[in-house]
Amino acid sequence: MASTTMGDVLQGGRVFTSIPDLFFIPEFVFGGLVWMLVASTEVVNENPMGWVMFVSIFCFVMTTLWFFIFLCGCNQSSSWPALDVGYHFVATVFYLGASVPLAFITVLEGQVLPPAGLGPDVFYELRRIYKLHIAAVVMSYLATLFYFIHTIFSAIRWKRS
Repeated sequence: MASTTMGDVLQGGRVFTSIPDLFFIPEFVFGGLVWMLVASTEVVNENPMGWVMFVSIFCFVMTTLWFFIFLCGCNQSSSWPALDVGYHFVATVFYLGASVPLAFITVLEGQVLPPAGLGPDVFYELRRIYKLHIAAVVMSYLATLFYFIHTIFSAIRWKRS
C-alpha cells in the first residue's frame, strides 16, 4: 500500500487500494439493498420501518458523499482520519439501531398466523412481504458489519497518523 503524509488517507483512484476505504463498495451494496427491500413492502404505521428507511437512505447518501470526497482528494487535512472514524461509528450505531427492531418485527411477522378466511392470494402476499423482510434483516446486519469493520480499520489508520 502506498503511504502518504496524512496517515495513509488516500485520494483519487488509490481509494480502491486501501483496506478501510475498500469497504465503501459493500456498504453501498448492502445499504442500498436494505433501502430497496424495505421500500418494496407495505409499511404499517405501528412498526419501525420508517426508522429503517431513514437510516438506510441517510447512510447511503452520506456514504456516497463521503466516497466522492475521498475520490476527489478533498480529504487531505489532518482532521479527516478522525472524521472518517466518527462518521463510520455513527453509521454503525444507526444501522445496529435499525437492524434490531427490523429483526424483531420480522420475527413477529413470522409468528402471526393468517386469519382463517384469507384467500390464497392474500396469504402469498403476506409470505412475500415476510421473505422480503428476512432479506432486509440479513442485508441490514451485513451493512452493520461492514460499517463496523470500516470503523475499526479507520481507527487504526487514525491512530497511525
